[in-house]
Amino acid sequence: MSKATPPVMKALMGLGVSRGIAIGPAHIAESGGLDVPNYRIDKSEIDAEHGRFATAVDYARGQLAKLRKQAAKLPDSAAEELGYLLQAHGQMLEGSRLVRGVENRIREQRINAEAAVSQEVAEIAHVFSQMDDPYLAERGRDVRDVGQRLLRSLMQTPYRALADLAEGTVVVADELTPADTALLDPRIVAGFVTAYGGAQDHTGILARSLGLPAVCGTPDLLDHVRPGDIVIVDGIAGEVVINPDKATLARYEERRDELRRQTRKLERLRNVPATTRDDVTIGLQANIDLPGEVEAVLDNGAQGIGLFRTEYLYLNRPDVPGEEEQYLLLKDIVEGMAGRPVTIRTLDVGNDKLPYSLGEHLQVSPNPAMGLRAIRLSLKVPALLENQLAAILRAGAHGPVRILLPMISTAAEVRQVRATLKKVAARLRRKRIAFADPLPPVGAMIEIPGAALSADSLARDCEFFSIGTNDLTMYTLAIDRGDEQVAHLYSPLHPAVLRLIQFTTAAALRARIPVNVCGEMAGDERMTALLLGLGIRDLSMASAAVPRVKQRIRALDLSEATRRAQTIMDQADAGMVAVLLDDFNALA
Repeated sequence: MSKATPPVMKALMGLGVSRGIAIGPAHIAESGGLDVPNYRIDKSEIDAEHGRFATAVDYARGQLAKLRKQAAKLPDSAAEELGYLLQAHGQMLEGSRLVRGVENRIREQRINAEAAVSQEVAEIAHVFSQMDDPYLAERGRDVRDVGQRLLRSLMQTPYRALADLAEGTVVVADELTPADTALLDPRIVAGFVTAYGGAQDHTGILARSLGLPAVCGTPDLLDHVRPGDIVIVDGIAGEVVINPDKATLARYEERRDELRRQTRKLERLRNVPATTRDDVTIGLQANIDLPGEVEAVLDNGAQGIGLFRTEYLYLNRPDVPGEEEQYLLLKDIVEGMAGRPVTIRTLDVGNDKLPYSLGEHLQVSPNPAMGLRAIRLSLKVPALLENQLAAILRAGAHGPVRILLPMISTAAEVRQVRATLKKVAARLRRKRIAFADPLPPVGAMIEIPGAALSADSLARDCEFFSIGTNDLTMYTLAIDRGDEQVAHLYSPLHPAVLRLIQFTTAAALRARIPVNVCGEMAGDERMTALLLGLGIRDLSMASAAVPRVKQRIRALDLSEATRRAQTIMDQADAGMVAVLLDDFNALA
């Protein structure tokens, strides 16, 4: 009798979207695909088909209401994220482009409701997929999720949710919806891996909120894994190992245990200052997208919010948020920070990341990255800027706030905003509405080479600078890192980028105004020594990165970091910069 052939180990690469290592047996989740019927209907059947669709919409609304109740039981950050997501999904079912589009297709093309939903969802999702901003490009998944919910309602096909999972299970799927992800119990599920998805979609965000190791975007995943196979999920490296051999399993178990020890060690740094060995204290703040992230900001020991991105308020909705809605949201954030500073960036969208609510103000640009966007859009549509500034000023009555202007290229833009700010303050004063008095500091995002090179003159009109290294690198090198053909050329260590950071920092120091870095470089502990050596004394990053960066700061001698940075700035090649930086990091 022959022995069974042992399973062959297989390693796959994807995108690590949530740090950590998970090891456990695979549970294959339902893919969620449906065989959608497609047929013509008679003119006399149009009203009945509209009725079928309306019933499906009502049923989907009821499902979302039930999910909202379940979401309230989640950890605060996950509950908040899912709450806003479900709210956005609900808005898509309330007289939105999606609903109107389906109704029009039924009436004009005389097709069944299922086919109409499928076609309309595909068209809207395609629009999102063409956007340059990865976060907004992923919003097409929200539309597809709502479409799947409608199709299941129409076809009376219930979804078999993830349930009755064994403790330590690794969930494997083509795709997980955010609702599925949010309702995974971290006490039972070790982690998950999917064939599709990315770091900026809601699934990735929720995985990080729940602390679940996760890898997404793993091609041909389901071709290689069977139920019960032992799966390793490396959310740091983006690697998935199926049926590991004994040596590989032992190595990853050791790494997992070491990560757990490091996490416990980092937790002890929460209330410890970020002070170098030669006694220089560095400011560490957090970047956030959602109000629910405030808890994580505080839990990770950040000293404030260095960047609140307001764009999400404008997404997945047919109307522009008014002053009162924005004020109430900002007020909650400011009060939640309990006296710690909150830096609020004004609207940073353009027609490459176009919310439905702003469609009337924008036309298609041949080059969206350099078109009508960010502060240019706000200045062109004064009502947008005035409403946002009024909300920020009113929130400033509840705690310290700063106003950050995106994509500034000239001092004239800053002066225009200041004039509008004074106008709004005067209006609030006449109406006897409480607001920040004196007016909050106004700062510029330095993310365009022209802004960096004119930092000396900009500093005369700004009270602080915030260097956005992501866009600064893109514009300096003319490289879209979302384009896989050239993404490998994208490097914030390019000497030109570093010189612009150095130039901006020096200009800020001469003008005696604060300057921080809020791009991805700030949250990468490998870059910390270089940034500090270039004169940066404040960093803003994803809150989860704060403890790791703090640990690196506390191991640094700032005088030595400054000397090393000078050596690095003499280099003409990004590769050599990386080598020198790695050598320095290896010493600590």
